[in-house]
Amino acid sequence: MASRTPSAAPRAGEQPPATARAPRRRLSVDERREQLIAVALQLFSDRAPEDVSIDDIAAAAGASRPLVYHYFPGKQALYEEALRRAGHELAGRFEEPGEGPLSERLHRVMGRYLDFVQSHAAGFTALLRGGSVAASPDADAVIDQVRRAAQEQILLHLGAPDPSPTLRRTVRAWIANAEISSLDWLTDKPVPVETLQLHLVQELVAALTVAAARDPELASLLGEFFADERPDGPAALLLRDLTATLSAPALTGPLLRLATPPAP
Repeated sequence: MASRTPSAAPRAGEQPPATARAPRRRLSVDERREQLIAVALQLFSDRAPEDVSIDDIAAAAGASRPLVYHYFPGKQALYEEALRRAGHELAGRFEEPGEGPLSERLHRVMGRYLDFVQSHAAGFTALLRGGSVAASPDADAVIDQVRRAAQEQILLHLGAPDPSPTLRRTVRAWIANAEISSLDWLTDKPVPVETLQLHLVQELVAALTVAAARDPELASLLGEFFADERPDGPAALLLRDLTATLSAPALTGPLLRLATPPAP
């Protein structure tokens, strides 16, 4: 059998022989469309929609401009599809098993919500503040759908599938407050995100407590929820803070006067 002559090693200064590259797999129609949506969502998350062009999306996807137009009629359509995907993901972050103290469940929900807000800061800030030229009825409908999903999940945690107008209004107002607070936080980050997370949960507990004074059904539900709370949970921390504040010497006199019914 003839011996095989070993390949000569490359001399100094010579490049080794190029190896054949595996052919790049061609994406299917569905895979390419999903890739364009994912790339667009990332760009719209990092920048306001008006600061992203079709050329930016094509370059980030390693595609040509005509190919992007083959799948989407324009940037607005691609933006709205990316927004729908983001909205579906955000709505899913409100889902939480109905086990354990209520305030701790809400605390986990708000942790996921704020994580999403941070990772999609620029695009959602522009849209929710009403300053985006990419805003449209379809885009607004996505945001409204997320708000409705959040409201439904909160009401499920409260065990109130058929809520009173007072409870529904209270939850809607808190969702609006969560949006405003989180977007304002993105501007200057005055406190750690964990602090904002805790405060938002406590603000909902406080709002529900006030609403319970006008809603007997909610008052009975809150009694059950407070009975399940732990001494180190968000609700207990809120109660201790309120107790300390209301027992301050400067407030004791005025509060007692206001709490005492007037003489007939």
